Amino acid sequence: MAQTLAGQVALVTGASSGIGRACAIQLAEAGADVALNYLTMPEGAESAAQEIEKRGRRARLFRVDISDQAAVEQMVADTVAQLGRVDIFVSSAVYSDREPFLTANMEGFRKTIDVSMWGAVYALRATCNQMVKQGQGGSVVIVSSPHAQIAFPNCMAYNMAKAATDQMMRTAATELLAHKIRVNAVYPGWTDTPGERKFFSDEAIQKAGAALPWGRLASVEEIARAVLFLAEPGSDYITGTILHVDGGLFLPWWSKRGSGDSL
Repeated sequence: MAQTLAGQVALVTGASSGIGRACAIQLAEAGADVALNYLTMPEGAESAAQEIEKRGRRARLFRVDISDQAAVEQMVADTVAQLGRVDIFVSSAVYSDREPFLTANMEGFRKTIDVSMWGAVYALRATCNQMVKQGQGGSVVIVSSPHAQIAFPNCMAYNMAKAATDQMMRTAATELLAHKIRVNAVYPGWTDTPGERKFFSDEAIQKAGAALPWGRLASVEEIARAVLFLAEPGSDYITGTILHVDGGLFLPWWSKRGSGDSL
C-alpha cells in the first residue's frame, strides 16, 4: 500500500474490534502511527497494536471510556506527548442495547447515548482543538450508520445517537473550514462484526445477508478502506459529506428483483 499517510498520527476510538480495529490497521499500512482507544476486548486492541508495529509504525494503547470527557481530553494530550501530534481522528466507538423503547432499561438507553453520541462529541472536540493548535489542517472520519436515517425498531437510542452525530459532523465541517480540517462520515451497511454476532447467530447472519441488495454483509476491511480514502490527502476536496458503503441498502426495496422485472 502506498505510504499516503507517512508522518501522520491517527487516533481511532473503538479500535479493539470490528470496524475500528480494521481502520487502525489500514491507517498504519498507509504510513500513519496510531493511537488505539478501547474499553473492552483488550486482547483485540493488543493484537491490533502488534499488527501496526509489524508494519513498522508506532502504536499506543489507551483504555479509556469515551463517555468521560476529562478522560478523553487526557487521552488526546497523552497521544500528543507520546506520538507528537494528531492529524487524523476516526470515531468508531459505540454502544447499543436493542429493546423496545416502551420497556427499555433506561440505564442502557442512556449509556447508548453517552457512548455513541457524547463520546463522539468529546473526542471530536479534543482532537480538533489539537489540530487547530498545530495549524496544519487534518481529517476526521465519523463511522456513522444508516440508523441515522432509517428508524430500525428496538434501536431508538442508537438511531437517535447516529442522527445526532450526522449533524455533529456537518456542523463541525462548517466551523472548521477556515482551519482546513475536513470532517466526513461513512455509512457502513450491515457489517459482519463481533457486535452484530452478539445479537445474531451465524445462520441468521448468512440468511439475512442473502436478502440484502448486494446479497451479503460487508467485511470490516471494506468499511476501513472507505475510511482510509476519506482520511488521505488525495481526498482534500471532500468535506461535510457522507460516503455510503452499504451494498445498495438505500436502493428501492424492489431492486433485488432484477432490472428486467416489472413491479
